[in-house]
Amino acid sequence: MTFGLTLYRLATLALSPFVPLILKARIRAGKENAARLNERLARGLPARPAAPLVWLHGASVGESLMLAAIGEAIRAERPGTTLLFTTQTQTSAGLLKDRLPAGSLHQMAPIDTPAIARRFIEHWQPDLMIAAESDLWPNLIRTVQAAGAQLALINARMTEKSLAGWRRWPATARALLSSFDTILAADERTAGGLKDITGRTISMPGNLKTALPPPTADDAELGLLRQAFISDRGCLLAASTHNCEEALVLDAWEQLLPRPALILAPRHPERGDEIETLLQARGHSFTRRTRDHTPDAGASILLADTMGEMGLWYRLADLVYLGGGHATGVGGHNPIEPIRLGRRVITGPHTFNFDDLMARLSDAGAVDIVDGADALAAAIREAEGEALPAHLLEDLEAESRAPLTATMNALRPLLPSETA
Repeated sequence: MTFGLTLYRLATLALSPFVPLILKARIRAGKENAARLNERLARGLPARPAAPLVWLHGASVGESLMLAAIGEAIRAERPGTTLLFTTQTQTSAGLLKDRLPAGSLHQMAPIDTPAIARRFIEHWQPDLMIAAESDLWPNLIRTVQAAGAQLALINARMTEKSLAGWRRWPATARALLSSFDTILAADERTAGGLKDITGRTISMPGNLKTALPPPTADDAELGLLRQAFISDRGCLLAASTHNCEEALVLDAWEQLLPRPALILAPRHPERGDEIETLLQARGHSFTRRTRDHTPDAGASILLADTMGEMGLWYRLADLVYLGGGHATGVGGHNPIEPIRLGRRVITGPHTFNFDDLMARLSDAGAVDIVDGADALAAAIREAEGEALPAHLLEDLEAESRAPLTATMNALRPLLPSETA
């Protein structure tokens, strides 16, 4: 074991006695579900099914939905295989609950201490672990490898900053990444960076998130909301917003005359109270989805503080402001979903998680990147009534199938036999 991995193991070992206190503090902050605390500690877990088991781990919403699509593909080929999904956030757990493939279980991800990792792996005994993007936990990875399971890292995505961090610990990075039997990168930057670090050839099938179908919506509910709330005034959606971005959107929206109906759909719905306080301070009329299920046209703003309804909000919108590009350290969010539904996207300049994709879509006229409320208001005015190029939508549909096909081709040799 390298010095870096030894240091990490000792640090997490020293932290272990304080984990329950940390989790209780997170419960008070609304970041943990008290009813699922045992899952984080790998205690009192449900029985492991007798079937071969594939463990799929992703940190948050996008990774979880992407892994659900991979799980569907695995079950189509190996219907007797059990799928175990783990996620880090309550938001992703809530969304995934209704999208799990048949034969699946969901658990909150275990805390990465040596003892918890050992309990988790000894209980579930996965035949294959599939990790998504950059959520790499050394104790869990080393423990599952020592147990004899196969490991795959798919849709690996790393920023220049994170790659630079790995390069400062080259032996540790090589040791950890060598645990994976296959590594698939989402973009050229990550593929090149991981090749430099590991000395391995890294395949790049493309970003798996482009393979996800747009979220669905109930037509009756869509019609009701359009008639009751939007009427004939048009609609601006601020999607996946973070702290401070709602205020920025309001600063821009207040400059518009006439003003479209505004939907605020924060990335983390538990911020609803905070955003409600902001709206009250601004003096705008609004309704809150969790409290008033059907808003009326007398409200200027709909605070969409729910999970699993983005399909509705995207379809109601004429234009989408996508959060994450003005929030410190977030790095933007994936614009593919609204674009595939024919909606133009405006976002901020800090989109390092999707640099290549944003640049291409900006060149194609599907994404506008702006900085500041005045520029956002101007971009909203200029985008009014502009349709996306038809050829772009056709190209995206064609491109969306390739990453999933290539990823499944790479995973297939690692899948456990159902006769095992």
